Amino acid sequence: MNVQDKKVLTMQDISCFGQCSLTVALPIISCCGIETAILPSAVLSTHTGGFSGWTFRDLTDDIPAIADHWTKEGLAFDAIYTGYLGSARQIEMVKDLFARLAAPDCVKIVDPAMADNGKLYYGFDEAYAHAMGALCGEADIALPNITEAAMMTDTPYVGTGYDESYIRALMEKVLALGTKTVVLTGVSYKAGELGIAILSKGDKEISYYTHEKLDKSCHGTGDIFASAFTGALVRGKTPLEAARVAGNFTLAAMKATAEGHWYGAQFEKAFPVLLSELEK
Repeated sequence: MNVQDKKVLTMQDISCFGQCSLTVALPIISCCGIETAILPSAVLSTHTGGFSGWTFRDLTDDIPAIADHWTKEGLAFDAIYTGYLGSARQIEMVKDLFARLAAPDCVKIVDPAMADNGKLYYGFDEAYAHAMGALCGEADIALPNITEAAMMTDTPYVGTGYDESYIRALMEKVLALGTKTVVLTGVSYKAGELGIAILSKGDKEISYYTHEKLDKSCHGTGDIFASAFTGALVRGKTPLEAARVAGNFTLAAMKATAEGHWYGAQFEKAFPVLLSELEK
């Protein structure tokens, strides 16, 4: 099958303003040349990082009917990629989507999208973290950051000063949940460097892709990375190659973001970098 004939389904929220979730995933995966279908888990007026008074519309009750219609139409997807999910109930629905809408050889990708810097996002608790761990167990590839991996596996969170033995133990615990490959983001062993660690079941060594670490942060960079990773993977890149594509694109997006543009990363400016990376 040609890349142009492949279809990706991504399920996450729509934050109407704020450059995250589906407003990031849809254009990035489409830019990779992949037909992209969306399944919104919720609609928010903005994302919740730094805004106040935002609106929230839960779409949980709409998801089964959408899945039923797609099943009736005989739709199937070559990759199913999930990001931010609003509840444990939605996590269970994703498991149903995996069972009903996966084409042969479908790759199932889960970005836990629930925590960072040692803390859960607003509205999530320990039970949700464990439910997300179970969902990662049904995925082919899990894309947690260090906080998410620690919370899903009941591992003490270490934000800095960790060594490779800590990272390996953490990744092996995620693999023990059932996922085939873990792609751990935000790994840094030395100042000025940030990287992605990749470990699959049966691997003896961790694979790494590292790049420059900027002295800044932007909302939505996890979504940018996960979306570019998914697009590159569906185009035939290995997990390590996809991590390179996604890491370099995310870095370029952060560099392109204007000073004072606080609510997201201006990834649109970095699309030429994404296209260039995909051709390497």
